[in-house]
Amino acid sequence: MTQAAIPIKVAVLAMYEIDEPTGDVPGELQFWVERLPGLQEVEFPMGRKPIYYNDEGVLVTLTGGGLTHAATTVTALGLDERFDFTKTYWIIAGIAGADPEDASLGTGAWATWVVDGDLMKEIDGREIPENWPYGMIPLGAKEPNQFDDGWSVDNIVFKLNESLVEWAYQLTKNFPVSDAPELAEFREQFTGFPNAQKPPMVIKGDSLASSTYWHGGLMNQWANDWVKHYSNGEGNFVMTNMEDTGTLTALRRLSRVGKVDMERVLVLRTASNFSRQPEGASVAWSTTAPYPLGGRPALEAAYQLGRRVVDTLLAGWEEYEVILPSYED
Repeated sequence: MTQAAIPIKVAVLAMYEIDEPTGDVPGELQFWVERLPGLQEVEFPMGRKPIYYNDEGVLVTLTGGGLTHAATTVTALGLDERFDFTKTYWIIAGIAGADPEDASLGTGAWATWVVDGDLMKEIDGREIPENWPYGMIPLGAKEPNQFDDGWSVDNIVFKLNESLVEWAYQLTKNFPVSDAPELAEFREQFTGFPNAQKPPMVIKGDSLASSTYWHGGLMNQWANDWVKHYSNGEGNFVMTNMEDTGTLTALRRLSRVGKVDMERVLVLRTASNFSRQPEGASVAWSTTAPYPLGGRPALEAAYQLGRRVVDTLLAGWEEYEVILPSYED
């Protein structure tokens, strides 16, 4: 007799883990595996780490770093016949580089727009024309920000369910995200960036995904321009990462065959570092500067904010299985 697929209420996707899922230096997966009650471990040969799930209907696994790992792992997961994801809420919860114009270290940001930062043309910055702001060019265009003459592909931009995003933000916006003296000391360097000098907070802010770990003031300008354009002027670049559009490409493909519901997807990124240097500092130094406290405050925030949403969905599952949560004033 074929065993019925296990219905999953919430699937949490982490992107990287340093070594083992428990008992050592934590990555994004470890806090979930160590702290969620009743987890069972099952093999996942097509994945990067095993799948963990419990009788409450929560599943956690690792995509692996970069867009290709994310897309491949999530496709394999969504097609795994052991699980039923048709009513699942997906929470992408991981760390990121934050734009100091918008966020401080440890801050959590819920994204409405997720934009791809790899699908473009690029020339080396040492060879760009003097009147160009940077060397990144839209596909089919002849210079930066010349979008009208370009062309695009369908996985360059995703807009998530605004009502669900607002609900998650309102649910967590007053959560006491932890601060630390090491974070305060590091952010003091960012004079002229008032949001970077604030204690950690919870905000709404959009995601730019690129397998290239880019950095610097000019690149940060490009990221803001890029997200603004591809979101029709609505989005605001806040968090840079290496997986989100790969994950969402897979989920959207799975939604086309009825495996998942794209209206039930959330992207949470928390700031482990800044995406550019402070004024007067070297870009090279900033690119390689150690993350304060090893990025642990951001890892904790990703787990704690994500866990708040998980627990709320489980507590209200009788309603949320059928009716998506939304925020009402």
